[in-house]
Amino acid sequence: MWRLPVEAPFEQDIELAVIDDEGVHALVFPCQRLVDGWINAVTGEVLDIHPTHWRPWQIDRCDISGLQ
Repeated sequence: MWRLPVEAPFEQDIELAVIDDEGVHALVFPCQRLVDGWINAVTGEVLDIHPTHWRPWQIDRCDISGLQ
Protein backbone atom coordinates (compact mmCIF):
# COMPACT_ATOMS: atom_id res chain seq x y z
CA MET A 1 0.00 0.00 0.00
CA TRP A 2 1.38 3.40 -1.03
CA ARG A 3 1.61 6.23 1.52
CA LEU A 4 2.24 9.99 1.48
CA PRO A 5 5.88 11.20 1.37
CA VAL A 6 5.47 13.17 4.62
CA GLU A 7 4.78 9.85 6.36
CA ALA A 8 8.02 8.23 5.14
CA PRO A 9 10.35 6.98 7.88
CA PHE A 10 13.84 8.42 8.18
CA GLU A 11 16.95 6.35 7.35
CA GLN A 12 15.06 3.22 6.26
CA ASP A 13 15.02 1.61 2.81
CA ILE A 14 11.80 2.49 1.01
CA GLU A 15 10.45 2.45 -2.53
CA LEU A 16 9.59 5.86 -3.93
CA ALA A 17 7.31 6.83 -6.77
CA VAL A 18 7.91 10.06 -8.67
CA ILE A 19 6.37 12.07 -11.49
CA ASP A 20 8.72 13.03 -14.32
CA ASP A 21 8.57 13.59 -18.07
CA GLU A 22 7.54 9.96 -18.55
CA GLY A 23 4.69 10.08 -16.02
CA VAL A 24 4.35 8.39 -12.62
CA HIS A 25 6.68 5.48 -11.89
CA ALA A 26 8.51 3.80 -9.02
CA LEU A 27 12.28 4.12 -8.76
CA VAL A 28 14.18 0.85 -9.28
CA PHE A 29 16.47 1.26 -6.26
CA PRO A 30 15.81 1.71 -2.54
CA CYS A 31 15.80 5.26 -1.23
CA GLN A 32 16.16 6.74 2.22
CA ARG A 33 14.66 9.90 3.63
CA LEU A 34 17.08 12.16 5.46
CA VAL A 35 16.39 15.39 7.32
CA ASP A 36 17.48 17.45 4.31
CA GLY A 37 16.22 15.28 1.42
CA TRP A 38 16.43 11.87 -0.25
CA ILE A 39 19.33 9.58 -1.13
CA ASN A 40 19.84 6.43 -3.17
CA ALA A 41 20.23 3.85 -0.37
CA VAL A 42 22.64 1.74 -2.46
CA THR A 43 25.07 4.44 -3.63
CA GLY A 44 24.49 7.23 -1.11
CA GLU A 45 23.92 9.67 -3.99
CA VAL A 46 21.76 12.68 -3.11
CA LEU A 47 18.58 12.68 -5.21
CA ASP A 48 16.93 15.75 -6.70
CA ILE A 49 13.39 14.36 -6.66
CA HIS A 50 9.92 15.17 -5.44
CA PRO A 51 8.28 11.83 -4.58
CA THR A 52 4.52 11.45 -4.81
CA HIS A 53 4.22 8.38 -2.58
CA TRP A 54 6.20 5.56 -0.96
CA ARG A 55 5.97 2.02 0.41
CA PRO A 56 8.37 -0.33 2.20
CA TRP A 57 11.20 -1.67 0.05
CA GLN A 58 10.48 -5.32 -0.75
CA ILE A 59 13.69 -6.51 -2.45
CA ASP A 60 16.87 -7.50 -0.59
CA ARG A 61 19.71 -5.08 -1.39
CA CYS A 62 21.98 -7.92 -2.56
CA ASP A 63 19.45 -8.59 -5.36
CA ILE A 64 19.91 -5.08 -6.76
CA SER A 65 23.67 -4.63 -6.26
CA GLY A 66 24.17 -4.66 -10.04
CA LEU A 67 22.03 -1.52 -10.41
CA GLN A 68 24.75 0.79 -9.08
